[in-house]
Amino acid sequence: MEVQILCTKLIKPSAPTPPHRRTLKLSPVDRIQYSIKPASLFYYSADSSTGTEEIERRIYRLETSLSETVTRFYPLAGRYIKDGNWVDCNDEGVEFFVAKVKGCRLSQLLSRRNEMIDQLVHLAGGGFTSSVASVQMNMFECGGLVIGVRVSHHLFDAFSAANFLTSWASTAISRQAGIDEDHEALVWPTFGLTSFLQANDLPEIKPTPPLMGTDNSETKRIVFDGAKISALRAISHDPSFPRKPSRVEVVTALIWRARMGVSRAKHGRLRTSLASHSINLRPRIVPPLSPLSCGNLQSRVTTRFVPDGEVEELPELKDLVGLLMDSFTKSKETFVTREDAFPTLLQKRNELHEATEKGEVDVYMFTSWCRFPFYEVDFGWGKPVWLSRTHSAYEAATLLDTEDGDGIEAWVSFNKQDMPLFLQDRDVLAFSSH
Repeated sequence: MEVQILCTKLIKPSAPTPPHRRTLKLSPVDRIQYSIKPASLFYYSADSSTGTEEIERRIYRLETSLSETVTRFYPLAGRYIKDGNWVDCNDEGVEFFVAKVKGCRLSQLLSRRNEMIDQLVHLAGGGFTSSVASVQMNMFECGGLVIGVRVSHHLFDAFSAANFLTSWASTAISRQAGIDEDHEALVWPTFGLTSFLQANDLPEIKPTPPLMGTDNSETKRIVFDGAKISALRAISHDPSFPRKPSRVEVVTALIWRARMGVSRAKHGRLRTSLASHSINLRPRIVPPLSPLSCGNLQSRVTTRFVPDGEVEELPELKDLVGLLMDSFTKSKETFVTREDAFPTLLQKRNELHEATEKGEVDVYMFTSWCRFPFYEVDFGWGKPVWLSRTHSAYEAATLLDTEDGDGIEAWVSFNKQDMPLFLQDRDVLAFSSH
C-alpha cells in the first residue's frame, strides 16, 4: 500500500476567535498528558457515485464544515506552547492533508486488517507536526475513503474527541442538505477547565513514565465477536453477583488474566497486579459541568488482585470479573465536588505511578471507547464500516466496539518480548481472533 500526499493546507475557523479567547490555559491534568496526538481512522465504503466530481465535492464539504466546526472548537486551530502550558488560539489552522492510496483497494485492506496494522499510520498524517489537530482524507482508487484524525492529548480526552467529531459530521450533513445551522441554537463546547474547577491544594505531580518507544512495542488487534462474548459472560457469571457482567468487564478480565500469565512466566511467581480503567469523570462532578466540557477529565478505576499466599495458579476468570464489577459499581456511586476534581485525578495517577516505580506490582492500563458514538460519524456518504487505531508506544489495551456493536476489538500494545506469550494464552486463543 502506497500513500501519496497530494496537497496540504491549513483550515482556519470560518470566523475569527474573539480576543478574550485567544489564550487557553491548560489544566494540571492536561499538562501531564503524553505529548502525543492519538490517531483515529474512519473507513467509508465505495459507492457508485464516487467519481471525480463527487470526490471534489466531498473534499470541499469536509473543508468547509471543518472550518465552521473549529470556530466552535477554536483551540484546535491554535498552537500548543509547551513551556507555558497553554494554547495560543491564533487561528493558524487545522492541518488538512489529501492523499491518494495506490496498490490496495479498501476491500483488500478490510479483509487483511490484522496484517495491515503497521501500515495504518500512513493514513493518519500530522503525527509529529506542530499543529494541535490534523486531518487526512485518503482516497482509494476503488472510491473508498479513510479519514484519519489526530488531536493533541494535551487538549482532548476521548470524550472530547467524540464531541468534536460528531459536531463536525453534523455540520457536514447540514451543508449537504443546504441547511444553515442556527448558531443561537447550537450547544457550544466549553474550554478552560481551570476556571470551572478551582483547586487550592493539589498533590505533588509525579513525573510521567516514559513511553515504550516504537522499536520496543508491538500493537495487535484482538477481536471478540458477540457470540464469544456471550459465552464469556456466561462462564464468568456467579450467582452471588448483583448483576450480569458487562462486555467490557469480561474482556478486561480475560486480558488481565493473560497478562498475569506472562508476568508469572517472566518472574517465576504470581505477583500482585492492578487493572486500571479510565472513566469519564464529568457525570460524577457536583455541581455538574456542561456535557460539552472539553479537556482531560478522565479518572481511573483501579482494581487490585493479591495472590493468596503460595498459590501459583492463575485466578479464575469469574473471580477477576467479580473484583472488576465491585470496583466499577463503587465508582458509579462516588461523586466529587468541583474543588476536589483535579486533586482526585492527580492522586489516582500518582498512586499508579508509585506502584509502577516500586517494581513489585504489575500495572495494566485499559481504556474503553465502547458505546462512544464513533460509528455515527457520517459526513454525508454513510456511516463508517470500520473504526481503527494505529500502532501505539503506550503500553495499554484500548477497547472498541466492532461494527455490529455486539463484539469488542481490543487494540493491545505491549512490549515486543511479552506479546508472543500473551497471544498463546489459552483464553485468548479460545475466545478471540487475531
